[in-house]
Amino acid sequence: MTDETRPGEGRTTSDFPEPQGRPEFLPADEPGEQAGQAELRPDPPASFGTSWGDPSGRSESSGVSPYDSSGRSEGSGVSPYEPPGRSEGAPPYEGGARAYEGPSFESPGGPRGFESPGGTRVYETPSFGPAETGPRPMQPPPFMGAYGGHQPPPPHQALGMGPGWAPPPPAGPGAGALPRRGLNAGALIAIAVAIALVASVLGSLGTYLLTRSGSSGTDPSYSLGPAPTGATNRAPDSVAGVAARVLPSVVSLEVGNGANTEGASGSGFLIKNGYVVTNNHVVALAAKGGEIKIMFNNRKTTAGRIVGRDPGSDLAVVKPEETFGTPEITLGNSDQVVVGDPVIAIGSPLGLSGTVTTGIVSSLNRPVIAGDETGAATEEPAYISAIQTDAAINPGNSGGPLVNGRGEVVGVNSAIATLSRSVNSQSGSIGLGFAIPVNQTRRVAEELITTGKAKRPKIGIMLDKDYKGQGVRIASEPAEGRQPVDADGPADKAGLKAGDVILEVDGLALQDGNELIALIRSKAPGAKITIKYQRAGQERTATLTVAGDDQPAPTPS
Repeated sequence: MTDETRPGEGRTTSDFPEPQGRPEFLPADEPGEQAGQAELRPDPPASFGTSWGDPSGRSESSGVSPYDSSGRSEGSGVSPYEPPGRSEGAPPYEGGARAYEGPSFESPGGPRGFESPGGTRVYETPSFGPAETGPRPMQPPPFMGAYGGHQPPPPHQALGMGPGWAPPPPAGPGAGALPRRGLNAGALIAIAVAIALVASVLGSLGTYLLTRSGSSGTDPSYSLGPAPTGATNRAPDSVAGVAARVLPSVVSLEVGNGANTEGASGSGFLIKNGYVVTNNHVVALAAKGGEIKIMFNNRKTTAGRIVGRDPGSDLAVVKPEETFGTPEITLGNSDQVVVGDPVIAIGSPLGLSGTVTTGIVSSLNRPVIAGDETGAATEEPAYISAIQTDAAINPGNSGGPLVNGRGEVVGVNSAIATLSRSVNSQSGSIGLGFAIPVNQTRRVAEELITTGKAKRPKIGIMLDKDYKGQGVRIASEPAEGRQPVDADGPADKAGLKAGDVILEVDGLALQDGNELIALIRSKAPGAKITIKYQRAGQERTATLTVAGDDQPAPTPS
């Protein structure tokens, strides 16, 4: 509580107390209590009189501690906040404030208080000591103004604070009010939700605007950039390098019989002196009066004529009227081909000239029966001991070259295996293509160019078609006017007799008679072969020299 001990020193009340000045603060190391230095304080409000310094209203020389509101000296032994005349056990203020007896009064603009018996005005202030009782308990004011109650003692050596320190008076009405409270949690959540909704709407709008321009699928500024640069030269032993060397020597053939709409197409390749090698079944229609048109790789075309053909090997040679400077192809050696070698097939499948496909050699000595696809009854079937490849071969590839990695011809593409076949339809490649070995092709082409016909290799025996055991058995009885073994033929000279079972030819075990015929026809006349045969349960070997027949035999032997 504040104790004013000099009520009559010319104090006057003022309904509108205004501050007369603001305190000036000194540095902490220059307190205002030093000798010869006056402490500057703000002028008090008019309601407190003209003499104002510390909160008690007393002068500095009164000998009372500035914060001893009881009016007693520091050595009186009485608590500075316990007023005189206070009976012990008096009830305290509610909320910790102390109540005192005496007449009440109200100070203008200040808190409510009482007149003590000694004439001292006593203001209500919160209690800082133990609870005491009094005759008139009352509630403390809800807010103690700057001049209505005790201020807490200043901190030790605080800047600008001394014994007579006091805060400046309020700047105006309501200056002492509590500060406003901030937004509560509900308002903050509502604001956050609103911000999220606005951001979502703006994001959706931006996405719509960005995608709207591309809704038509066009973008004027779209670019994939320039194509990478690089050389087109390839290594000579690469597929591209081999194809570049071989393609100029490959031709396409269109054949018609001239009498009707029948036709055939195929491929071929240019050999020495401007001859073209192809399959017999490609040019068979032209043998009946048809025409042959040859187109070279440079798209130039010319007419051609048949030089010779061999249905038994399905090979033919054609002579074009003009070659347009086309280079001849290089022939290889089919006896040096092994399974797994890379090969390239070149031709005109389905009329698509200059087509290149690649694969490997899948097998060797594969017996294949091929022939004239026109169904001519007068043409004998072709027995081929073929090179099998998985390079794609399709209708139109017939007669084209199968070359190795050096660009050398090792075979002539001739046949394919299909899953189904009908008279009016053709099937495509299923990875089973067959080519005539180039060594056989070389011999037949030479014979056709030199004599117009090719010799038929034979060993002079007839086969037992009803035999189902291992190997191939020579017939036991004469048939069609022929003996099982030709007199003075290759087999007769080697000691073979009717009923003998041939098991192997040059170390290759035989599966059936077609395989034996294909192997013999792949040999050149005069070639020697070694056979293993069985007679009366005993195995024997013999060496035979292959003979050549100038006329085709009705039954292959």
